[in-house]
Amino acid sequence: MGNYVEFHTCAFERRGGPPRPRCQRAMGIAEGDLCVRTAYEFLANGRPVQLSTSWEPYDLTAGTLVVLPEGGPHAGTGVVNRMAAIGVTVSHAVEQPEPRQATAEEASLLGIQKAALVTHIRRTYYSDQGRPVETADIVVPAAHCEIVYEIQINR
Repeated sequence: MGNYVEFHTCAFERRGGPPRPRCQRAMGIAEGDLCVRTAYEFLANGRPVQLSTSWEPYDLTAGTLVVLPEGGPHAGTGVVNRMAAIGVTVSHAVEQPEPRQATAEEASLLGIQKAALVTHIRRTYYSDQGRPVETADIVVPAAHCEIVYEIQINR
């Protein structure tokens, strides 16, 4: 990727889209509950390097200025800051990375071969009350990126 890396996001939003069953479970919502779904494509030097699709419970953000993650005065500030704007404190996130093969759609969007290896990260943000406030499926081509975690230890 060279020395210069620039990330861009392209968001496509839809209200009321039914989340997948995994997302319903992760967010603790019932079938038929509404969600805000946002799809992102992250680029580096003009090439796609990561996909992310997130879901937020609509009942949490409905009627607020943060209902659309990439719209309004808090656009693009991230889950933690957007939730803080409506009085919700995000206390932690859980990420579950797993290797798998890319789907045909992911391969097409990422410019990789069908069935190429990717790292699929299932991430869920939780409020300090234990409520899931956002869940996301993140897909990164294994051949293009190295995933490194830094974990703070507080005593």
